[in-house]
Amino acid sequence: MSEKLTREELAAALEEMGERARIASRFLATASTALKNKCLLAMADALEKEKEVIQEANAKDIEAGEASGLSGAMLDRLRLTDARLKSTAEGLRVAAGLEDPVGRIISSTLRPNGLKIDKVSVPIGVIGIIYESRPNVTVDATGLCVKAGNAVILRGGSEAIHSNVALAHCLDRAAISAGMPEGAAQLLPWTDREAVSILLKMDEYVDLIIPRGGEGLIRAVVEQSTIPVIKHYKGVCHVYVDADADEDMALRIAENAKCQRPGVCNAIETLLIHESIAPSFAPKVAERLEKRGVELRGNDRFRELVPSALPASEEDWSEEYLDLVLSVAVVPSLEVAVDHINRYGSGHSDAIVTANPEAAENFLAAVDSSTVYVNASTRFTDGAEFGMGAEIGISTDKLHARGPMALPELTTYKYVVRGDGQIRE
Repeated sequence: MSEKLTREELAAALEEMGERARIASRFLATASTALKNKCLLAMADALEKEKEVIQEANAKDIEAGEASGLSGAMLDRLRLTDARLKSTAEGLRVAAGLEDPVGRIISSTLRPNGLKIDKVSVPIGVIGIIYESRPNVTVDATGLCVKAGNAVILRGGSEAIHSNVALAHCLDRAAISAGMPEGAAQLLPWTDREAVSILLKMDEYVDLIIPRGGEGLIRAVVEQSTIPVIKHYKGVCHVYVDADADEDMALRIAENAKCQRPGVCNAIETLLIHESIAPSFAPKVAERLEKRGVELRGNDRFRELVPSALPASEEDWSEEYLDLVLSVAVVPSLEVAVDHINRYGSGHSDAIVTANPEAAENFLAAVDSSTVYVNASTRFTDGAEFGMGAEIGISTDKLHARGPMALPELTTYKYVVRGDGQIRE
């Protein structure tokens, strides 16, 4: 969108953005809940009022994406339909109605010497979010960061630049009119990758980086960043159909988890079927999924039952297709299914379908993923579906945040100690 700048010009411009963000973060750290909610509601109203302008910008990105050969799944992520814009605006309103995560007393201790020590949640400060394709992230990230008292610097993908600029301008004007300072939410208007490299070294201004996108993007961010990064590399999710599964339930769950939106990180990429139920279930699930256009790639046992399936390679078991492609394996036991998931999965979301409570509990305890399910689709791994409002991302890390991230994960804490003259002897 903006004219191409030299590295020195980019660095100077980004430093100005960082300084504005740092100043704004100090204002936000003490902003009242009422003011933050007022800003979120103003942003939601502005999105709906400026819907046509936003969709005109989005149409430019869709047209460019089609011309450049973006996949159907990527185009789906990019498109801002009426329903998605409405849902995005509603997500801001839901976030406004959620409890303020700032100022919570996490724990409180009274020491024998009379010191009262409170562990209190506080904003992180300035958060950088780097993302691809989905322009709704511009809205979700801005709303959640503001509600949690953080300033945010956004960098969307080049394929969504027109959409992101339109959304950012809309949100910025609304927030400032409602009382937010300039710099609370900023979008990098450059598609030059050099800008990302510079941002990732701005640890003087930025406290945390959250990348959202494909594995290549996330690994590049982790390799370059001097700022802490919260991330998940990819979503290789599984459904395991146990020997004691209700077949109709398993069919519905498998179809939903694969087909509802195949281009998202919580869609399944592998289906595992217990060998005792496979002769009955495998042909049924194959027929159902093939009608939806799913290409099946199976191990030898599955292909004996479903000859139309292609052979699965070793690489298929750890592949994030983000498309209507599914790897399927018939396995001899729950233990083998769990071993497969822990070996090839990405620690994102995995499900068991079973009527056996013992099998369910064993699965929940043994699968090392951020979110595990019994008799439900993995598609629910989402901040909104978990009642958190719009989500900021999903983490497969084990420190600070794990699973869907929302308001509580956008805070850290400090210790507040109150005394009446105590000194250490």
